[in-house]
Amino acid sequence: MHDAHRFMAQRSLVAAPTSSLPAPIGGIRNWDYRYAWIRDAAFAVFALRRIGFAGEADAFLGWVLDAFEYSRRPRIMYALDGSRVPDEVEDTELEGYQRSTPVRWGNGAADQRQHDVYGEILDCADQWLRSGGDIQLPLWASLAGLADTAKQAWRQPDQGIWEVRNEGRVFTYSAGMCHVALDRAATIGERLGLPGKVAMWRASADELRRIILDSAWDEEAQTLSVHLDGGGAVDASLLALPLRQVVPADHPRMVATTTAVAERLSAGGGLLYRYLHRESPDGLAGDEGAFVLCSFWMVDNLIGQGRIDEAEQLYASLCARASPLGLLSEQIDPSTGKFMGNFPQAFSHIGIIASGVNLARAKAGVNA
Repeated sequence: MHDAHRFMAQRSLVAAPTSSLPAPIGGIRNWDYRYAWIRDAAFAVFALRRIGFAGEADAFLGWVLDAFEYSRRPRIMYALDGSRVPDEVEDTELEGYQRSTPVRWGNGAADQRQHDVYGEILDCADQWLRSGGDIQLPLWASLAGLADTAKQAWRQPDQGIWEVRNEGRVFTYSAGMCHVALDRAATIGERLGLPGKVAMWRASADELRRIILDSAWDEEAQTLSVHLDGGGAVDASLLALPLRQVVPADHPRMVATTTAVAERLSAGGGLLYRYLHRESPDGLAGDEGAFVLCSFWMVDNLIGQGRIDEAEQLYASLCARASPLGLLSEQIDPSTGKFMGNFPQAFSHIGIIASGVNLARAKAGVNA
């Protein structure tokens, strides 16, 4: 058993404190978000540190690395005590919010194959070290193993950042996060002189970036594609590549991708869909609303391309959609402006913080 007292002394963050708030009303996309996603952790820690919450960021980083070390395998999410997320079950005794069923407890995505987790964990480790933390050799051995796994894993299909419930594909974002795993492992090894295949990790990271820019690019559609074999289908997760330092925001192919996402995934009023279900089936019935975080990712890309006025206008419009308490949900119904999905959603508020800081620094002429 893991050391529960150690976890209690640290701090975790849940994706949302709710379960089964539907997106949309009457649909079946009702998920339990009361757990800690490692993906959210990497974004959250970066955002918290930038606004002065170093203690909270360090506590969460320590929690993440302990959860990984105790589980002895890279899980994509954990319960708040660092244990395994319960199996997903449907509660037939509850009618759901506005009679939207099913009500679910647990999360079936917990055991999915999501290759971005290697990069998320190593990015957290890199942030931990930059904040003054240390990594003992047994943990480093496990982290180095993740980099070795990432070197091969990106070639295999997974369920991706959006946790599709079908057989999956080779997603460009997942490959990008395998690049992050290799890059951060090489960076840590270089900086601290730790044992490992540092030169190989660095070379593999550089090669994978080239593969992403070449293989995912669709010349006819003038965009990077959601899948690494091209095809021209777009996905808002592509906007996160510059945020994770995979591709610069001002790279010509990233600029073109930003334009394609803005045009093809627009839900109106500055809102974006994650993807189009007719182009990228996810194994579930029905559509969904606009995903709030994706619009903040657009803000960050506009900033990175020097389009500060556009970024500021979009950022202001997104903040204006918050509740009277300044809170946001996971999604928004583009036709009504009403909130959809679990609430309040950590991912959406991470976007407010990170994009707000980026925008303020850009206007002040300070490098992000």
